[in-house]
Amino acid sequence: MPAPNILRSGKTRPCAFDVLIAGAGPAGLTCAYEAASRGLHVLLLDGGDKPARKLAISGGGKANFSNLSVTPADYLCRSDPDFCKAALNAMPPNEILRRMQKWKLPVEEREQGRLFLSVPAMRLVAELEKACAAHGCQLVRQSKVQAVRRENDGFAVDCGKSIWRARSVVLALGSPASPKAGGSHAGWRIAAALGHSVAPARAALTPFKLSDDTKLESSLLALSGISLPARLTLPEAVDGTRRSFTDYLLFTHTGLSGPLILSASLFWRDGQTIELDLLPDLSLETMLDANEKRSPRTLLREHLPQRLIDAVLPAELAQRKTAELSRQARRQISTAVHALKITPAGLEGFDKAEVCSGGVDTAEIDPARMESRLVPNLHIIGELLDVTGRLGGYNLHWAWASGSMAGRALLSGD
Repeated sequence: MPAPNILRSGKTRPCAFDVLIAGAGPAGLTCAYEAASRGLHVLLLDGGDKPARKLAISGGGKANFSNLSVTPADYLCRSDPDFCKAALNAMPPNEILRRMQKWKLPVEEREQGRLFLSVPAMRLVAELEKACAAHGCQLVRQSKVQAVRRENDGFAVDCGKSIWRARSVVLALGSPASPKAGGSHAGWRIAAALGHSVAPARAALTPFKLSDDTKLESSLLALSGISLPARLTLPEAVDGTRRSFTDYLLFTHTGLSGPLILSASLFWRDGQTIELDLLPDLSLETMLDANEKRSPRTLLREHLPQRLIDAVLPAELAQRKTAELSRQARRQISTAVHALKITPAGLEGFDKAEVCSGGVDTAEIDPARMESRLVPNLHIIGELLDVTGRLGGYNLHWAWASGSMAGRALLSGD
């Protein structure tokens, strides 16, 4: 039996809901919970048969839901680097941890302060649903939003067979990343139709592709499966800064991956040469000076896989005893390990991207309310905004923070 609020067959009715939230991902669910728990009549629409599908599979199914340290510097936000500051301050990591404890979801801390669940992420999705339902929020599944129109007393939200009306609308439709988990350009299109500027979507937190145009790159493509800690430096990132990342590097049959590469991919400029340090905690030149009877190749066996050594060291120097090598030659060998220069051919596409950069220009959004400066009572949250976090729980934290900020602001919306 259809809900009494639904509009069918062209019939019109007054606004049935205080708030309609388009998209039941983590940002949308959080916004719904905050608004409904404050007494607002909330409708939550989702295009799939299960909400938060992307959250359910994130972090290997255990959801890297936050990080112990979250700052605006962890995000790429092109219009205003400090745009996310207010929302992050209002939702610090300890507040997220408090909610996990309230819902009896066990947590584990991993490297670099990353916070994961130690139970399947589906448990978190279920708790979010229950929290929303407990406060009267209505969730309608398989209801894809096709258009949003401004009306005198609110908004009409067209889902094809149904039209819903509400005083305020929140767009939480995510991004084109991970299309198998429901990612699409729908939010981009709807926001643009409402007058917002939308930066083109670009895959982020995704592997680098390598070509086989050079001897070095061909050698690296043959190293599939090798993983090691390394440091990557971008001389000039997309935000104009110099950025370095230290984490695990993974060689694949198509290029470079692992947490190190995924983090760097967000800030990489197309065509930019990256610099890899394969021994970030050691000085190879110092080691060579202290082991002059050994060759660089045999010395490095204690620290790096043999196949990797043979791929990066100059062949004419690798097997000579260090005592035979000039200072210039020693520096050349050191540079090959500590400052290996590679120019990726590009990024893997949206299918392999965890998130994407681009989205609604934050200059058009009030950061204290997540409300459009162009369309009153329209709020935009989560990945639909041009705010993208690096790898490590930052994007899910942004979903909680922006969703919560919007949900709290809705109570004082008019």
